[in-house]
Amino acid sequence: MSAINIVGLGYIGLPTALMFASHGVKVVGTDSKSSVISSLKDGKITFEEKGLDDLFARAIEMGIIFSTEYISTDTYIVAVPTPYNKKNKKIDPSYVIKALENIMEVCPQGATIVIESTIAPGTMDKFIRPVFEAKGFIIGTHIHLVHAPERIIPGNMVYELKHNSRTIGADNKSVGEKIKKLYNSFCTGNIVVTDIRTAEMTKVVENTYRDINIAFANELLKICRSDDMNVYEIIRIANMHPRVNVLQPGPGVGGHCISVDPWFLVGDYPGLANIILSARKINDSMPEFVLERVNNIMREKEMHDLTRVGLYGLTYKENVDDFRESPTLQLIEAMERHLAPTLKTYDPYIKDNIIRNQYHDFDEFLNDIDFVIIMVSHDEIKENMSKLIGKTILDTRNICSLDGVYRL
Repeated sequence: MSAINIVGLGYIGLPTALMFASHGVKVVGTDSKSSVISSLKDGKITFEEKGLDDLFARAIEMGIIFSTEYISTDTYIVAVPTPYNKKNKKIDPSYVIKALENIMEVCPQGATIVIESTIAPGTMDKFIRPVFEAKGFIIGTHIHLVHAPERIIPGNMVYELKHNSRTIGADNKSVGEKIKKLYNSFCTGNIVVTDIRTAEMTKVVENTYRDINIAFANELLKICRSDDMNVYEIIRIANMHPRVNVLQPGPGVGGHCISVDPWFLVGDYPGLANIILSARKINDSMPEFVLERVNNIMREKEMHDLTRVGLYGLTYKENVDDFRESPTLQLIEAMERHLAPTLKTYDPYIKDNIIRNQYHDFDEFLNDIDFVIIMVSHDEIKENMSKLIGKTILDTRNICSLDGVYRL
């Protein structure tokens, strides 16, 4: 079998490339950023992830190649970003289109192109097929299209890549089965072969379902806060019912899936995606709700110095270095809109300076603040709660058991 060319070596593409290579598949990983390729060639992975170092070492042993160049081969997997336009809430397919244009320059007739990037329902028909047709490619003859959306989460990527079920969407059943066999080289989960539009919709529905359930918990939090009820106790008791599983509220929703994918449906189906839109508005409102809570606590404590307030956690979830769309960054953006000073921040997983007033030492951060807002439940802070004694604490994750702690 000729090598597969995996295009885009970010949070999804790199682990996928390493997983294929470590299971005996010949892989060339391509990325447009020369800095990414240089780092990988030097033996350095570009982000932290449990188990990724070992997977990387195994892939290197098996001969994986990294390059800024596309190769001529019979199978391509595209895993580039798919952001959304914040004004009209529609998908921005430009990264995918650019990758496909580069593939068309080198691919042989009959090549299969797999889109792993999360795309809005109908993206293949609206944007992808026209790219090929404009160049005279006959889909199903000159090239074959497949959509195989990823289904993994930062912090547990390596395990989920291997064990989670997958969906393969293809125009042609036999092409879908061929790609299923390829993914079966490492995936032990159930792999379903279906049509492309169903695969597109399924991935977006999965993340939208989660967003709606989080929004219910966050709206319940606001209701309980308005009438001085303990939302955490209410959820604990409600969840004793055998058919109830209310999630925990929090400071917002981040990451590149749950906070983005539902907007695809809102943008494409205005007037129909009503619950989805409401959920998005609720979850997007949570960073401002945290700021309001901070303001009320400072009044109650007669605190007036914002420079002594610090945000613990910049990532969108615990124990990862992924800060895309994180609630903390959304909160800071809201403060800047109100012309308020940026609070001090610290996160053990963020090594580079991504905002102002960012600390890189936990103790130094704590020494310079009186009021700490726990935005992320990293293991570090759960294991060092005693260091917070004497501080005013707003715990947005409900992890702190110290006396006098404030909660959302």
